[in-house]
Amino acid sequence: MAEVGRLFWAIAVTAVLCVPLAVSVWALLDCVRHPQWAWALSGRRQVVWLVAILFGFVSVVGGLVISGWYLLWVRPVVAAAERGPVADRGRRAGGA
Repeated sequence: MAEVGRLFWAIAVTAVLCVPLAVSVWALLDCVRHPQWAWALSGRRQVVWLVAILFGFVSVVGGLVISGWYLLWVRPVVAAAERGPVADRGRRAGGA
């Protein structure tokens, strides 16, 4: 019975330790998925985020932070630019 307990413990620890890797892979695949024109319209640089996410693979905590930042703050802006009209980004509605 102790062997089954150790097996479940090993599976649980492995699953918890794989979360940062899974989040980083998700962020990396999403970053590559958006076309370059959507990145240009959003005012973000795809290459910078690709390098940052890949750099995050080296440090687990850094990867989780970088990927989390991308998924929470950058991804919605790029996806919105890809979907349709881009916000005026600080200009007045009728101004130049």
